[in-house]
Amino acid sequence: MPRRINKKCVECAQLSAAKAQQLHGKAGDGCWNEKRCPRRRSHYRHRREVNEQRRSLYRQQGNAGEPTDERVETVSLSVAEESAPYANLYIWREKRKDAPVHAIAASVFQKGSKVLEVAPIHCAGYRKRQLEQYVQKKVMPYLNARYGIIFFADEIRLEPIECPIAGCPWSDRFASPSENRFAASQENHSFIAKDSGANL
Repeated sequence: MPRRINKKCVECAQLSAAKAQQLHGKAGDGCWNEKRCPRRRSHYRHRREVNEQRRSLYRQQGNAGEPTDERVETVSLSVAEESAPYANLYIWREKRKDAPVHAIAASVFQKGSKVLEVAPIHCAGYRKRQLEQYVQKKVMPYLNARYGIIFFADEIRLEPIECPIAGCPWSDRFASPSENRFAASQENHSFIAKDSGANL
């Protein structure tokens, strides 16, 4: 079973190294460990990309990792000339069941690499039915028309403090006090396909 996410470390990973050492070093709460913290901070900063690569690798390997009997001949046959594209839906929300959805996004993968990323949007103010309609009536038809995708291969939950949207209140919680955390930010609430520039 995977280790639980340490929210304090995720929050610390969003800070600069100097700021993190100031808050969590000897002058702060004293939890900074020079041997462990730099690696852990790097892990939490790049967690999403590493997990995407790992899932892609597992899909490519399939059952290759199973032990084989030496008396049995093993033959590898190609299933298709190229692998079919698949999509993942990313949902930023806390782990508890009644937690609201903070943000959503999607990515399309083909041949083990990301070919399309649907930009994340904040979901504050949207009802569950509105989000479902948005995904079913705007995102899926676009993915179906472009790649023939009719469902998401995985729905991946991420912590809200990992939200990549600029000006996110979760990530701004740890900004310096001189910065105005609640400044009005102009958000584009339409999904944008990054590789084509097409609005969904």
